[in-house]
Amino acid sequence: MDAENLKPRDAMEVEQAIQWAIGNGATLEVVGHGSKRAIGRAAQWDATLDLSGLTGVTLYEPAELVLSAKAGTPLAEIETLVAAKGQQLAFEPMDYGALLGTAEGAGTIGGAIAANLSGPRRVKAGAARDHFLGVAAVSGRGETFKSGGRVVKNVTGYDLCKLLAGSWGTLAAMTEVTIKTLPRAETEATILILNLDDATAHKVMAAAMGSFADVSAAAHLPAAIAARIAATAAARGAVTAFRLEGVAPSVTHRKSVLEMLAAPFGALGTLDEAASRTLWRAIRDVTPFAAAGPAGDRYVWRISTAPTRGTEVGRRLVEAAGAEVMYDWAGGLIWAAVPAADDAHAHLARATAAAAGGHATLIRAPAALRAAVEVFEPQPAALAALTKRVRESFDPQGVLNAGRMWAGV
Repeated sequence: MDAENLKPRDAMEVEQAIQWAIGNGATLEVVGHGSKRAIGRAAQWDATLDLSGLTGVTLYEPAELVLSAKAGTPLAEIETLVAAKGQQLAFEPMDYGALLGTAEGAGTIGGAIAANLSGPRRVKAGAARDHFLGVAAVSGRGETFKSGGRVVKNVTGYDLCKLLAGSWGTLAAMTEVTIKTLPRAETEATILILNLDDATAHKVMAAAMGSFADVSAAAHLPAAIAARIAATAAARGAVTAFRLEGVAPSVTHRKSVLEMLAAPFGALGTLDEAASRTLWRAIRDVTPFAAAGPAGDRYVWRISTAPTRGTEVGRRLVEAAGAEVMYDWAGGLIWAAVPAADDAHAHLARATAAAAGGHATLIRAPAALRAAVEVFEPQPAALAALTKRVRESFDPQGVLNAGRMWAGV
């Protein structure tokens, strides 16, 4: 391993690399394949801790719904493995490749956990942290620790898995993770309601989520956004989509329930299984705002709020900043592509999100702007102090990804 690019081959070498950094007063950028490198503050580090050499599934027991893999194992490899056994990663981790203009399919399981990724199924299955059972990691103290285990109910004491999920590598370098797998649905179908305005679409999504249709995903695509997705382009207007998954008879029955609920609101359409998968993959990966597409020169915000407040957030951003928006999670997740500006419209995005009880993260913007504008939601003083204490307990010298989430932390 050289001093600028530390690429350990096993967990012991990860520990040694972090101990080297501590001993030399150096800071480390922690990465897998770098697929999310452009998310977060553009900080400076002395060396890179490249975990891409830690690959391989170490345990997979389909009957027990559990899988362990080294942190640098590609997500694509894991998804292929579990699919062969009729299973899936139910949290449906998104691929940031298209949105950031980097290689698609480059994400790792460690990166998915560190970023707490989730896709459209979050409304039913939760995010990555909800499927995170166990971990082996090295803290910023250079100490190896383990938490959780290889069964679903195996948490005693502090649940460090929940703490590490979404920490973006600022607390520890994960070397191996254990996750829960779930059976893959036998079939799926998607119901489309055409030409609804945003407010009406949100009302219908709320009704559908509260119905016996047992919807596994709900999204609303304004006309300009729907036109950029092959599965919905022919609609020539706004599209509100609902996904149904399960065994065929159940999907058929729930489809009739959803059609009865939706019929009063406008024309309906249906996507078969192949088209449905294509649509939800595009929604998951936010391809209408792809770096190589029509919105490629815009900055992108990810805003999370209560589904009932999504409309007001989207409307405000459209009216005040000329944003393009799309809604996932039944309206609870708003992706907003805003025209380039010196502050990326940060004040507007954050004030609008806060007024709706939500928070905003700047996902795509130039490095210089990400160094000047808070990327992650600024924390209230009390929470920031708690975050600082937690960080210092894991990494007192600020070795790991220092400054990636917040300046000085």
